[in-house]
Amino acid sequence: MQVDYSIIIPAYNEEVELPATLAALRSATATQTLKGECIVVDNNSTDRTAEIAEKAGADKIVFEPINQISRARNAGAKVSQGRYLIFVDADTRIDSTLLNEALTLLESGNCVGGGAIVALEDPTGIIGCIGVTLWKYISIWTRTAAGSFLFCRRDAFEEIDGFDLKLYASEEVRLSHQLRKWGKLRGLSFEIIRTAARTSARKLKWYSSAIILGWIFLIPFIPIIVRFRFLCGFWYKRPDSTKSN
Repeated sequence: MQVDYSIIIPAYNEEVELPATLAALRSATATQTLKGECIVVDNNSTDRTAEIAEKAGADKIVFEPINQISRARNAGAKVSQGRYLIFVDADTRIDSTLLNEALTLLESGNCVGGGAIVALEDPTGIIGCIGVTLWKYISIWTRTAAGSFLFCRRDAFEEIDGFDLKLYASEEVRLSHQLRKWGKLRGLSFEIIRTAARTSARKLKWYSSAIILGWIFLIPFIPIIVRFRFLCGFWYKRPDSTKSN
């Protein structure tokens, strides 16, 4: 069967979030005329992530033994068949409107890729509201996609060698920059869709406001920290567990 687009989901210990994410994707893809596939990358999980993904209807399940978000995304892209790639986080739900807008942009031939603004699924406090609002304007102004939802042409992704394996966080920021550059040389735009990708607010429950604000302000001033996994615990560690995330 010909595949037009591939949705790639990196997942480490995501047995709780995956069913809702894949259910939302099934509903969204059912409305499309283009043919799609859903790939879950089991990033060395210690729970039932792979089993849950299979039961929930993933078309392909890939195992990536090295726990790194960039590496997991690239592993999914490597086995994908679509001419368009869509990266969705395991705790992010997208609807038919968002998927249709992304595919329409790609099909137009005038867009190299893009992302979407983000909305939090659960009620949040002041930090969550400020953070999401701030990111919305930064994303639109700088044309930078959030890791929760990023789409692009396959040829562009392959020519820039995918996500940077030197990074343990902010890999979507780097890829957005590279895609913008690739597209500009060819007269193609990089778009941020105003329809929101809905993602969980679990990190706001796991971490204190002080820690979250610290990370927000630390990375712009000391960007080198994203090259070291042990310094990126905000993305890889759960506060109530020694397991990576």
